[in-house]
Amino acid sequence: MKALTVATPGGLGFPHAQQAVRITRTRTVVGTKTTRETAYLIVTLPAGQAQPDQLGDWARREWQIENRLHWVRDVTFAEDAHQARTGNGPAVAAVLRNTAIGYHRSNGETNIARATRRANRRPHDLINAVTSIQRTQ
Repeated sequence: MKALTVATPGGLGFPHAQQAVRITRTRTVVGTKTTRETAYLIVTLPAGQAQPDQLGDWARREWQIENRLHWVRDVTFAEDAHQARTGNGPAVAAVLRNTAIGYHRSNGETNIARATRRANRRPHDLINAVTSIQRTQ
C-alpha cells in the first residue's frame, strides 16, 4: 500500500482530498490462479491523522463488511437480479434481506445460504421466532 499527501490545491478534483492511496490486493484461490487487483482511495484526513497502516486497517474492515453482507445479498439473495425498480419496492426488499441475514447471524449461523434453505423448509420456526414473546431478566 502507498499513500501520499495531496499538496496541490484541488489537485485531484475532490475539494477536501488530503491523501491519495493505492492498495494492491493479491488473492489466491485454492486450486486455481492468483489474481491481483489495484484499488485507489481518496482520503479527507491528513497524514498526521491517518497513517498508511491505519488506512490499510480501515480498508480491510470495509472489505470484511463487503464480504459478510453485500456478497451474501448479491449471491445468496440474488439482489442484482431483483425486479423491483420503482417506488419503495427496492428499499423494502433490501430491508427484508438485511433482516433475514441479521436473524441468521444472531442465531450463530455462518452459512447464510444453508440457513435460508433450512428456514424455507421450516417456515413455522420463523413465524414462532418472530411472534413469540421472550422475557429477559
